[in-house]
Amino acid sequence: MQRTGIGPEELAARRERLLDHAGTTVVLFDQAYIQYYTGFNFLSNERPVVVVVGDELTAFVPRFEVERTEEEGHFDRIESYPEYPGPEHPMTILARALPKSWLAADQDGYPGILGYEGPALSEVTGRPVPTLGGFIEGQMRIKSPAEVELIRQSARWCELAHRLLQQYSVAGATEAEASLRAGQEATLAMLRELGPDYAGQLGSQDGATAGYRGQIGRRSAWAHAVAHNITFQPGDMLVSETAAPFWGYNAELERGMVVGEPSDGQRDLHHHTVAAQQAAFDAFETAKTCADVDNAVLAYLDDNGIRDLWRQHTGHGIGLRNHEAPFLDVGDHTPLQPGMVFTIEPGVYKEGLGGFRHSDTVLVTGTGLEILTDYPHDLASLTILG
Repeated sequence: MQRTGIGPEELAARRERLLDHAGTTVVLFDQAYIQYYTGFNFLSNERPVVVVVGDELTAFVPRFEVERTEEEGHFDRIESYPEYPGPEHPMTILARALPKSWLAADQDGYPGILGYEGPALSEVTGRPVPTLGGFIEGQMRIKSPAEVELIRQSARWCELAHRLLQQYSVAGATEAEASLRAGQEATLAMLRELGPDYAGQLGSQDGATAGYRGQIGRRSAWAHAVAHNITFQPGDMLVSETAAPFWGYNAELERGMVVGEPSDGQRDLHHHTVAAQQAAFDAFETAKTCADVDNAVLAYLDDNGIRDLWRQHTGHGIGLRNHEAPFLDVGDHTPLQPGMVFTIEPGVYKEGLGGFRHSDTVLVTGTGLEILTDYPHDLASLTILG
């Protein structure tokens, strides 16, 4: 089992490829990009954290982050500013610390999150800044063997969290009770096995989570519901979700389940959920693009006269973020390549009754795919009795 994150040699090779493409010093503002190229994780908020990739690897952080950055980062140089917005804006201070030569960046300035406002990088440097977001996204799409192993380990802990969630989701219990118990027990098991050096690198917390995000009963027909601390009742259809970041990398495991004996209508929806997902799995044997996979699912829905139960595309990339490009969607014609990692999660939803969705994390290989998550798909295994 891989017990650490991405090694320094791989991180250095990623930066070398970035610099070769850019031909100049590169400024990184995006949290996931900074983690991808340096392994450094931080709590992203209104205070800019910036990394400059060049002859030196430089971190630019708020003053209170300096000691932690020195301890947990691996930078040649650390620059800081007092606070945001401060008497002098951090972007103005950053401009003085940058080389006076030509620059490129992932984007033209710090993103406007959590109330942040500030000038563009091109404004404070007084020169145009080519942006490299498209290249970086392309580089992140193909996972290395080390990245795949981290996603594989995330999947293992998602499986444990889901088993616990299913165990606690009995009639009479509440959504919060089942989710909190499952997440706590799975997290403590992770920490016991992995020891004090484990870092989930989610930013503000580590460990596993499991729950339903409100997709319970008739609300399971809403593909993105929100939690209401609902009490489980016999006959409820459930759509679960799990997460277990592993040194920053994510797998996804979701299942549609039923509390109590399923009705004929529930059996029918579950059958189509499994079959639609299998259509996606099978498509990878011949598919050339992301759109081909989604079209295979839509063809299944059309052939069975249930296109009206469709709500969402087949899946999305996953890795350092729980949603990444490319997308298994009819509008995304990105060529499929070995090393890509996707979720496969077509669902069927019927307003007034509910919905089912199974999501598995898969690795694209040269001949098809490898399913990284391991959890039952059949309705008997996903029926919660007692």
